[in-house]
Amino acid sequence: MIRTRPFSRTAVAWAAASMLGVGLLSPVAAQALSTGSAPAAAAAAAARPSSLVVRTDAGKVRGDSRTGYDEWLGIRYAADPSGADRWKAPQPVVDWSGVRNATSFGNRCAQNTGWDPGYDKTITSEDCLALNVYVPHDAKANAPVVVWIHGGGSTGGAGQDTDPQKFVQQTGAVVVTINYRLGALGFLNLPQLQAESGDGPGNYGLLDQQAALRWVHTNIAQFGGDAKNVTIAGQSAGGSAVCDELASPTAKGLFAHAVIVSGGCSLVSEATARTQGAAFVKTVGCDTASDVPACLRAKPAAALLAAQKTSGVSPSVGGAAFPLNPGTAVQTGKINRVPVLLGQTNSERGLFTFQNYDYLGTPMTAAQYEQQVRSTYGTDAGKVLAEYPLGAYKSPDDAWTAVQNGSTSYTRQQLFTSLSKWVPSYAYEFAESDTPHFASVYLLQQKSQTARDFSFGGAVHVDDLGYIWEYLGQTLPYDDDQLELSHQMISYWGQFAASGNPNGPRTPNWPTYDPKSGALMSLKACDSDPATNQAPAACSKVSTGFAAEHDLAFWASLPTT
Repeated sequence: MIRTRPFSRTAVAWAAASMLGVGLLSPVAAQALSTGSAPAAAAAAAARPSSLVVRTDAGKVRGDSRTGYDEWLGIRYAADPSGADRWKAPQPVVDWSGVRNATSFGNRCAQNTGWDPGYDKTITSEDCLALNVYVPHDAKANAPVVVWIHGGGSTGGAGQDTDPQKFVQQTGAVVVTINYRLGALGFLNLPQLQAESGDGPGNYGLLDQQAALRWVHTNIAQFGGDAKNVTIAGQSAGGSAVCDELASPTAKGLFAHAVIVSGGCSLVSEATARTQGAAFVKTVGCDTASDVPACLRAKPAAALLAAQKTSGVSPSVGGAAFPLNPGTAVQTGKINRVPVLLGQTNSERGLFTFQNYDYLGTPMTAAQYEQQVRSTYGTDAGKVLAEYPLGAYKSPDDAWTAVQNGSTSYTRQQLFTSLSKWVPSYAYEFAESDTPHFASVYLLQQKSQTARDFSFGGAVHVDDLGYIWEYLGQTLPYDDDQLELSHQMISYWGQFAASGNPNGPRTPNWPTYDPKSGALMSLKACDSDPATNQAPAACSKVSTGFAAEHDLAFWASLPTT
């Protein structure tokens, strides 16, 4: 056995002074270390940075102080993925000297226009692999860390869409939001690109997420976070990405808990991705090139985005990082086994009915309803039309929303059941049907009678995000009961991030999901009695009504569901 001599106090003090001088320790930590208080030094080293200048593994960054929290914005976690590095795995950042300002967001990744605020123009920037760090002023040592993966159909969005200030201040957690490559630049699958890399399909956007998580593990202690207590969370495509990372062997050890908000567990097959890739190459005009990758890399981002409008691509199975479809991995238990919190809103698909029809000024017709059912459900279409007859609904829009809500909820229930076999799983439904809709819909409703008149059927896709943090720069007009629901939801999420269990003081008990009862947490605001200002007991509570609400017995009876 090798024996070592303890360092003298003089040597320790010298080391502390040296580390302080280069920014590796805060003044508090340096004092604790120099006086021989190792536990105090360790705690102080992991607490909120005492300076807005923080050393990362690539160089120093200077953040900004806000009311109640500090922020470091636009920190590079990987090199510029354009030019020769387009369609390659994320590359390391080149070290820098001096101090870089981290007081403004980095570029958003290239994407076409969308209806969300701030996305009315095409974005062509590829140098976009940056993240943002938010630290509450009262952060304790080794604060839990939440890494947020934004949604947007794997084709849009950015980390800056999420402002987590109320979350970090209430929970004391450190929050990191990230950008990752999108669309064809993030997920193009071609045999020529695979030959270059020597590995599987080009899930570059998902690999970006893992690179960001590795940055967190290397650097987050300098910001007061605990690298061993990281929760990955995402919504919609971001939620699906969380499930992808659950199934990824190369993501093992990068996170301790996972949150899936309105996301699924599925990657397209390699064959499907290859077909998509070939169509994209033809659309962009590189199908006859002798060197397809060189042709594609010579195209401006605007040309790739234009081609993507008619020839989209999807994340796909394959390679060392994603060898198994996440849906199969979840069913068989071949996942990174960490506690999971997951759920949906009670009218997920109402948003998409509106977006695809009424928003365009063309409400769904009876003929379109039947055609959509037949094209979507194939041999089961007759049974679906009989179960959801048009005469039972106010409009074809309403009927289609009900159909889609039922089939989507059945798929989600299967995910709840599969995950619960292997890991502690906490399932929920956001059931606050009277909520103001999220920013994009809310702003439309202020100027469009069509949007005001549309029946969304409840809380739609994205409506729950505003209860966790500010989204898309909008503060929505929640009433007092809804603000209390927001406080409760943040408490659940914060406790889950800290311990892998959402339960804590002054919140209804949330049990792990049990497939036998089908009970899950129904998240809903109390409706206070105006006369007494007292809330009834029927607020957020464990509910067994999910199956009946969404007609899941019918969907379970279909042989091809």
